[in-house]
Amino acid sequence: MCSYTVRDTQVMLDSDLARLYGVETSALNRAAKRNENRFPEDFRFQLTRDEHEDLRCQIGISSDDLRKFATGGRRYLPYAYTEQGVAMLSAVLRSDTAVRVSVQIMKSFVEMRHFIADNAAMFERIRAVELRQLAYQRTTDAWSVRKTPLWGVFSDKARAS
Repeated sequence: MCSYTVRDTQVMLDSDLARLYGVETSALNRAAKRNENRFPEDFRFQLTRDEHEDLRCQIGISSDDLRKFATGGRRYLPYAYTEQGVAMLSAVLRSDTAVRVSVQIMKSFVEMRHFIADNAAMFERIRAVELRQLAYQRTTDAWSVRKTPLWGVFSDKARAS
């Protein structure tokens, strides 16, 4: 299952959900659009061009796929569904497959939440190490710039003595 972080929120893209539900992406989005009142902005939102480009780079969509976006195939920016939006899709699509897939997707979101929670301390420690490393690098760079000319290893005065 492919979930991504967009706008600091775990989401799944309409095309991934359509594949899981066994429907066309356009049919999935039409069903959501017919039931717009069930999909507020925090359930479903359309990606911006920048967000789409960022995801495209992350997940390795080829330039051929990007050309299809402009000349055929996908004509609109993808929609992203949050955990609540995914749950709402099962009510909108009303099929056994939709219910089964929705349960699997919800489990995926729960697993991701547990993974993040279980590893939060490790992520924080990595961040602290990175910050210390950057501070050390700045200190070392500043020291080396100040001290190198004073060493006189390659200066004329050092050779004369």
